[in-house]
Amino acid sequence: MSEILSQALPFFGLILLGFVAAKVKNIPKEGLAWMNFFIIYIALPALFFNLLSETPVEKLTSWGFIFASLLGTYCAFAIAFCAGVFATDGDVPQSTIQGLAGAYGNIGYMGPGLAIAALGEEAVVPVALIFCFDNTLHFAMAPFMMAIGGNGPKQSPWLTAYDVWKRIFTHPFILATVVGVLAAILDFKPPVAADKLLEYLSNAAAPCALFAMGVTIALSPKGSFPKILGVLVSIKLFVHPVLVYVLVSWVGDFEPVWVYTAVLLAALPTATNVFVIAQQYDVWVARASSMVLVSTVVSVVTVTGLLYLIASGLLPPDLFPSS
Repeated sequence: MSEILSQALPFFGLILLGFVAAKVKNIPKEGLAWMNFFIIYIALPALFFNLLSETPVEKLTSWGFIFASLLGTYCAFAIAFCAGVFATDGDVPQSTIQGLAGAYGNIGYMGPGLAIAALGEEAVVPVALIFCFDNTLHFAMAPFMMAIGGNGPKQSPWLTAYDVWKRIFTHPFILATVVGVLAAILDFKPPVAADKLLEYLSNAAAPCALFAMGVTIALSPKGSFPKILGVLVSIKLFVHPVLVYVLVSWVGDFEPVWVYTAVLLAALPTATNVFVIAQQYDVWVARASSMVLVSTVVSVVTVTGLLYLIASGLLPPDLFPSS
């Protein structure tokens, strides 16, 4: 158990350091802009490229795995959305943000570092695949549902589709994944100096991302804590990973590290991007921030517990092993 704690607690400790620093030191939120730029556009893309470029190409086309993990995330969104519809008497924009709160995990900031530390570098390919396709789902779902609810920008469906396409294919993480895959296909090796720079950036990615996440949570407005918040936290931290675990086990016989990576990423707390999307549409903003905070605090226990189940062998790598 001490080994599990030594893997998980430093990640949450970095979030806590960022949170405490933001509360103690009165620095404007705008001061976080350059760190966020470094994380999103430089450090994390370097990490994705560095690891994917050394990955065997045949591992990058596991469509059954992609389908199962993506379906699990979509089902979690649908359940959380329906809970939101019930709680808000059919308010589609609010329910959409609540659906995202129950399905959009912190797979960008927490996912790569935690999965690689806990499961080894073999986790990088499933992390990258889940990241790309889950983000594609969320990037498409938000404007589509907001348009249905009448809270989206007044523009043609074609322009909305173009905006979604642009957000997906210009995202730095997805671009880095594409370039990393191409490097793996072409067996491209960067020059020694460039390779060393990529290593430095990769090592900085997780600590900076987690610290910045803590600062963001601390500086974001906090709303009340309605009953629906407890429901959404339960969906995100319990229902979502269970759905992914069952579906990935059912669809195919994948390597244990792939199954565990999918479950671990599904068990992560609500992404700060949910708060950003809520701000973009001016819907459920303060409560979205509260959701990020509460789910992150609760996940200290749930994610650590999941890592213990994995490390101790109490969680089978396949619920439906082939005979």
